[in-house]
This record gives sequence, C-alpha cells and structure tokens, in this order.
Amino acid sequence: MKIANEVTLADLSISLPDVYGAMGCDTAFIDPVLEAETKQLLMELSEVLRAQYSFFSVEGVLNPTTQGLTVNDTFFSIGNIIARQLRGSEAFVFFVATAGDAFEQWQHASHIKNDILKSYIADSIGSVIAERVADVMEITLRQQLLSNDWNYTNRYSPGYCGWHVSQQEKLFSLFSDKNPCGIRLTQSYLMLPIKSVSGVIGIGSDVQKHDYTCGLCSYQNCFRRNRR
Repeated sequence: MKIANEVTLADLSISLPDVYGAMGCDTAFIDPVLEAETKQLLMELSEVLRAQYSFFSVEGVLNPTTQGLTVNDTFFSIGNIIARQLRGSEAFVFFVATAGDAFEQWQHASHIKNDILKSYIADSIGSVIAERVADVMEITLRQQLLSNDWNYTNRYSPGYCGWHVSQQEKLFSLFSDKNPCGIRLTQSYLMLPIKSVSGVIGIGSDVQKHDYTCGLCSYQNCFRRNRR
C-alpha cells in the first residue's frame, strides 16, 4: 500500500477556534481585530494552499527488549513508550504530511512577514494545517484498512516520546522519493517546509488507537499535551 495525495484548505475544514487554540487564545475572549485578521488570512490562503501527504506500509520487526523497530535493514530506536504503543502491529505505515511550499511562500510574503500579528496568525495556521493534513491521511489509511478488517495506532514522530529527532533521516530513507511531498531535511534534521510532520503508525488486526499517553512522556512542549 502506497498513497500520495494533495489537499486544499477546504478539504481540511479548519475553523477559527482551531487557529485560536494553536495560538493559545481563550476562545471566549477573542479580539475583533484578531478575528478579522484570521478570517482574511484564511481567505487568502484558500486560493493558494496545496498541502500534501504520502504514506506506505511495510513489514517490520518490533523488539520491546531493545525498544527498537527494524524495517528491512534499517533499525529505529523508538524508545519504550512508542514500542509499547505499537505492540501487536502486523505492519507499519510511514508517512509525511506538509502544508507545502505554496504555504511557506505565502507566509513569507511581505504583507505578512512585516506585520507581527499577521505573521503570528499565519504561523499558527500552518501548525494547524500540518496536523490536519496528517488527520486526513489517517482517514485515507482507515479506508484502506477496511478490506483487511485491520485497525491502526496513533501516529508517532521523531522528536517525541523518546524517539530522537536525528532518526528522521532514517525515516526519509525508506521513501522511494528522496524528498517525499517536496520535503527536505536540513543537517539538523529539521523539515523544510517547516510546517510538516512525519512518523510511523502501527497497523494490524489486534492494535488499537488509544488516547495519547501524555502522563508517560517527559516532553512538556508537545502540541498534544497542550491540547489536553
């Protein structure tokens, strides 16, 4: 199974509260100026956004003792938390999702980057888009798994839950395209465009998608912790 798709802003169903949440705002007290600017930026973005996602499934060997996942000849040291969550997986889905180059070019347009408020709103919108594209990817994955009566786990990314961000390079090496969805890696393993996510999902007949176990994770700045 290998799938790549492009999505528009309309496909993502992003609401104003979604953006406010990413900004850390109390939705009960939204300044009218902030609301107007957010609406205007979303309208602008709807004309240019071409977000993308890509994923494929592959067999692998999960070793709880070494807290590792081996795919072909590639070993991922994913840590105890992720290893536990992927237990029972019969295969693994590796994915990337991105707001795309068009978003980044729009974000860096002079009328946005030279305005502090617009720049902050645009950055928050980008964060929402990247995660929402990954959500859409999961919906596609779920549809693909129906024929096998398989389930899937949460998605986990390098840099979280004890999985070191440097293993991003190994993850990208599994894709047939060196730069899947146009995403490039810097020497410090940062993805460009910045508003991108990558990771792994376990699939199989006996796996389940649970709430994220934030109480077991030491990373205090995780966006999922902030949502709780």
